[in-house]
Amino acid sequence: MYKALICILLVIIGATYASYPIAKQPKKLQRLPSNSGETKVGIDLCPECIEEAVEIINVILNIILDEGIIETCGELCGLLANKTGSKIIGDVCDVACEAFGLDEFVKALIKADLDPIWYCEMADLCPINDHGDAKFTNFQITPKSAPEGSTFVFDCSFTSVNGTGTGVINIVMIDPKNRTAANLYWFEARKPGTYPEKIGLQTLFELDCDPTQELCDGWAIGTYNVTAQVCNGECGSHHPHSSTYDTATGSFEITKKKNSFLKNITFL
Repeated sequence: MYKALICILLVIIGATYASYPIAKQPKKLQRLPSNSGETKVGIDLCPECIEEAVEIINVILNIILDEGIIETCGELCGLLANKTGSKIIGDVCDVACEAFGLDEFVKALIKADLDPIWYCEMADLCPINDHGDAKFTNFQITPKSAPEGSTFVFDCSFTSVNGTGTGVINIVMIDPKNRTAANLYWFEARKPGTYPEKIGLQTLFELDCDPTQELCDGWAIGTYNVTAQVCNGECGSHHPHSSTYDTATGSFEITKKKNSFLKNITFL
């Protein structure tokens, strides 16, 4: 039914979702574990849905391309469960598909206009809170300065009076050469309270450079300006149930280059 159109769009959609940062975080910019005992809102399928959304979308598109006409959500999602070997993923697909209706579900996938949080909210798998709030408690970066090769910690802890919807922390960093790097870290809906969130940045190797594939010059000496946002839904999304709760800025400085012998180290 949708075979010709999907054939054209698969390459575009695949390229779009391959770089999506919610599910796969770069090794050098990692959320650090928290012992806060945080209280979450919502059912267990919300984290499963968000973590698997990108894979689900790509596999479903390939199924439709391979199978052609599919009559029901049950048939489509049964094939997905078989392909992935996961009944849970099939169940998530079935709930989402039934919520949209088969035709609208496929059309939404083809448009490549589904960010994982909105997709899971529309499928009633993640709770919605349009009256929530969040504010950074004291955005800090430590240490303030250190040589290349050091680990910098971004303290993105936030507090909420009315609770939050399912959201993200967005980190945007501009280096001394005016180059930009960004990443998202999603969180489940939260009850009122204070929530510690820390993200570690390793500067042993350049953030957007793979030393196994290309020559990396390392991290530039100088000041790195950082903007952090905590958002309802995805920051900057045009979809419903999306807004920016709070924004904070900070900076850190790399003072000197690492020892030359480290330049020959590569990731395994």
